[in-house]
Order: sequence, then structure tokens, then C-alpha cells
Amino acid sequence: MTDCSFGYRRGTRVLEDFSLRLDPGCSVLLGPNGAGKSTLLGLIASAFRPETGRITLDGLDTRSRKDRKAYRRKVGWLPQQVRPVPGLSVREQAAYAGWLKGMSRSEAWERSEQAIGRVGLAPLAGRRSAALSGGQLRRLGIAQTLVHGAQLVLMDEPTAGLDPVQRGVFRELIGELKNLSSFVVSTHQTEDLAEIYDAVVLLDRGQVRHQGPIDSFLALAPEGVPPERRAEAAYAGVVTGEV
Repeated sequence: MTDCSFGYRRGTRVLEDFSLRLDPGCSVLLGPNGAGKSTLLGLIASAFRPETGRITLDGLDTRSRKDRKAYRRKVGWLPQQVRPVPGLSVREQAAYAGWLKGMSRSEAWERSEQAIGRVGLAPLAGRRSAALSGGQLRRLGIAQTLVHGAQLVLMDEPTAGLDPVQRGVFRELIGELKNLSSFVVSTHQTEDLAEIYDAVVLLDRGQVRHQGPIDSFLALAPEGVPPERRAEAAYAGVVTGEV
């Protein structure tokens, strides 16, 4: 994205002349609440339109009506709240997501089986999605982003509200899937960054405060900080301006 500005109605701009280039791989988008992470993901997903600037993927420009449909086929988006569709089973909801992305009904139904299998929900394929637990519903949301073969998957605070066991399941799941697609995952949690992600983008008050490989981010932690707290220390140092 290049020189993008965006603000909500009757509010100040969240992003101003904002530019960001994301490399393939698994990136984590860090930042405190209100930093602009959800807005940024919504723009990349083309759910929001920037007031100025452009957002492209493989030469497809979200400003172009002709390009927008193809762009959205390449992008999967998991918002903070994954809601069950009333009356639909797990597999039906995954297939419905594929149909919304422009797939035929038969293709979406066929691909939905593989998508829910990848997230460990195949045994629950016939269960009503409204009967899923919070962790299971989050996995269904991930399946919805995968059903159409997304090249880039965006996840907004996917571990919020999950217990340690559920976060461990999510970590393993991303480890298995990141060879299939590129991921951008927003969070304000710093646990296990080195185990999952290749790169870090730290956003604060609508500005990129740090971007680079995970190792260079962890190296910002002061000497003597225990390994399990290096990410937390580096994050605090960047946000407070100490590093």
C-alpha cells in the first residue's frame, strides 16, 4: 500500500499518508489497542477504501472495479468476531464463504471439505456452527479464509479470549498452514512470536515504528533479559521510544 489515508466518519484519520510493503511469509502486526491494526487489515482486505493512495497485490489495484473481484479472491480475512450463520452446518458455512468469494456452489462445496479438514474440524462437519465453542468457531473462521485458496490470509486478534491450550492449538495450526499461504496476524500479545512468525510490523498511533525480521526485533531487547521475555521487552522499548 502506498500513501494511503483513512478515517472513520466524523473522526480523525486513523492512517495518514501511510505506506507499507509486506513480503511473503508469516508476519505479525503488533501494537497497542487503538494503534490502527484493525483498520489496516480492513484496508488490505478491501473491506474499507482509502481516501487517498493505492493498495495492490500482484498488480491488482483495489481502486479498480475490474481488479477488485480478482483481488478479493487472493485475500482471506478473519475479523475479530467470527459469527455462526444461523441454520448452517460447519461445512455449509465454509462452503458459503467460498461462494461469497465468487466460487461456484459445487466448487465451494468440494473445497470446503478440504478447508475444514486442514483446521481439524472434519469430525464436526455436520454440526451446526452455532453449537461450536469459541475456539472451534475461530478455527471455522480460518477455514473460511482458506476455502478459496487465498494467497494472503489476514487475521485480526485471532487469539483474543482463547485460553493457553487453545492458543497452543492456534500456534500449531498456523505452523502447519503457513507454507500454503502468506499470513498477517494482528495482536498485542508477544508470547511465542519467534515460534510462529518470520517478520514483525509494529504499529503505534497509525505509524510503523518497526518493521523487519523477527530476529532483528528480538535483538532490540536489553541485554540480560530472559529469552522468554525478549519480545515483550523489545515491544515496550519501541512503543515507549527507549530503543
